[in-house]
Amino acid sequence: MSDYGSTPPPPPPPGEGQGSGQYQGMGGMPSYESAPTAAPVERPASIAQAVKLMYVGAALSVLNALSTLLFKDEIRDAVEKASAKSTSPMTDSGIDAAVNLAVGSSIFFGLVGAALWLWMASANGKGRKWARIVATVFFALSVLSTLGSLVQHPPVLSLVVGIITVVLGAYILYLLYRPESSQYYEAQSAPRI
Repeated sequence: MSDYGSTPPPPPPPGEGQGSGQYQGMGGMPSYESAPTAAPVERPASIAQAVKLMYVGAALSVLNALSTLLFKDEIRDAVEKASAKSTSPMTDSGIDAAVNLAVGSSIFFGLVGAALWLWMASANGKGRKWARIVATVFFALSVLSTLGSLVQHPPVLSLVVGIITVVLGAYILYLLYRPESSQYYEAQSAPRI
């Protein structure tokens, strides 16, 4: 009996045919040891700046929420005036509850706004195409909210922060829709090999 076929063929010399797609071994099978992968795309300056400004937007959102605490007396005065004009005035405990509700909800929504800013900073920084669209929708809602607050005669600080936030959002969208930003979103959403 012969030993033919019982021993494997010798390995190729080091570096020869490894990862090069050359045919190796028996049967002429190609080697797929190191498949090519797409090189990571560097984040353009416009996206990096937009992400930093989104962090500023988050800080402004927290500042605006906490500023409500400074205006608690003005909120109380507004509630008391509205109660006095009402056909059934509120009790003192009802006024306290309304003021606390207004302050608490303002802080809550300010913190939610800050979380949304941070979420958009993360997603847009990673080049997620959907994040640019969501940021655009959030900007439109911010503009509507700021316009709606003008009717309510907000404290000057809240109005200034609201206007700064709208201007900031407009500039961020400008950065997100720059040509180099669009190329980054396209590259990040391209299928990886």
